[in-house]
Amino acid sequence: MNENNDHITQEDLDELLQDVAENTENTAENDVNTPESANGDAQVAELKDKYLRLMAEFENFKRRNVKERIDLIRSASQDTLSALLPILDDFDRAQQNETLSEGVMMVYNKFYNNLAQKGLKSMETDGQDFNVELHEAITEVPMGDAMKGKIIATTEKGYFLNEKIIRFAKVVVGA
Repeated sequence: MNENNDHITQEDLDELLQDVAENTENTAENDVNTPESANGDAQVAELKDKYLRLMAEFENFKRRNVKERIDLIRSASQDTLSALLPILDDFDRAQQNETLSEGVMMVYNKFYNNLAQKGLKSMETDGQDFNVELHEAITEVPMGDAMKGKIIATTEKGYFLNEKIIRFAKVVVGA
């Protein structure tokens, strides 16, 4: 039988079933009152226990494999979306500094909505408490006590992809 528990094959299961079947036949042939019969029953019980454990391990392996595949599919587009984030930044900067035409705004909205459908979501930062797990502090600015530890400005938006951080927000924090 395959000793590596991470890779349970159908051959392992078949081999174990064959062992159980052979031991069951041998036990049935022996007299119930003989010591050999008790030994055979113990062997059958041991093989059944091994079989049940192997089946449970195999089911866990299948579940883990399905979960890993789903995670892989969800994050497969991470590199592509990360490469598109500077384009979103450029659109945001252009929108803040000048009035964009209606056509350009339609393209921007369509682009942003398509990325959102793929699981991309921007972080809300301005006015929030600084969180080292979500934000990267670029600088600290002396502020009053009300704004101490709060985000004053965002220099680069942070983004989530399916609840996973793909870019930390770069922020200015009140000190």
